Parts: sequence; C-alpha cells; structure tokens
Amino acid sequence: MERGASRRDKVSGRRRTRAPVGRNAQRPPRGSASRQAAVEDNPALQAMWHVVCTIPRGQVSTYGAVARAAGFPGRARQAGFALRVAPAAMRLPWHRVVGAGGRIAFPKSSPHYAEQARRLRAEGVRVRQGRVEPRVLTELA
Repeated sequence: MERGASRRDKVSGRRRTRAPVGRNAQRPPRGSASRQAAVEDNPALQAMWHVVCTIPRGQVSTYGAVARAAGFPGRARQAGFALRVAPAAMRLPWHRVVGAGGRIAFPKSSPHYAEQARRLRAEGVRVRQGRVEPRVLTELA
C-alpha cells in the first residue's frame, strides 16, 4: 500500500488514512499560514527576491543569473521556485526573469506566457518567438 493511502478499519469498517511518513510528516499542508510563514522567513528566497527587485525596468535577467547574484550559483530552479512562492503583496517584477538564452520559460499556450510577454513589451523589451533580444539581458552583480 502506498504512503498516505487509505484503508478500512477492521472493527468499524470506516475509512482511515495513514499519517504521513518521513520528511512529509513535518511539512505543513500547501497554502497553510505556517507554510507561508516558513517561505517568508527563508533567507535564500529573500535574497533572490531582493535581487529580482534590482533588475532595472527595460532589462531582463536569467534565473541562473538571479541565483548567482543571490549567492547560490547553480540554483536556477530555486530562483524559479522563489518567484512562484513570492507573496503577491511583494509585487515583484517577476516578468523580468527569463530562462537561459533569453527565452520565456512558460509554455507558449499558457496565460503566464502571454502575461510575461505583455509586461515585457510594455517596458519596451522586444519579444520575438518567445525570446528577448540579447542586448537587454543584464548580468547582475
């Protein structure tokens, strides 16, 4: 039986679920207040949020460059995670971060792709076939 799967109680016949085992046991449910507080207190995520805020209007950077500038080289995926879990109240300029080679990381058919392309164009960044021009890519310090 899989971890967390339900089974029937032998006496009552009611369904019961197993408690999470291993590292899932400590993890609060998604979207819970305690999980959100844990995300906001994470110094790595805060460093990445700070770096994203320093990207100037009309310029873009890559997930890898954001991670390097935050002091976490090789953690481009963590930079993406940081943007995904950032509280909306922070109003991060998430649209200024693109994938390697200047491409928008979202699938072309997704609303996120259209929104990122729209926001970049509004800042004067040319987006062609899902990529930004190399001259607008900025290397962060």
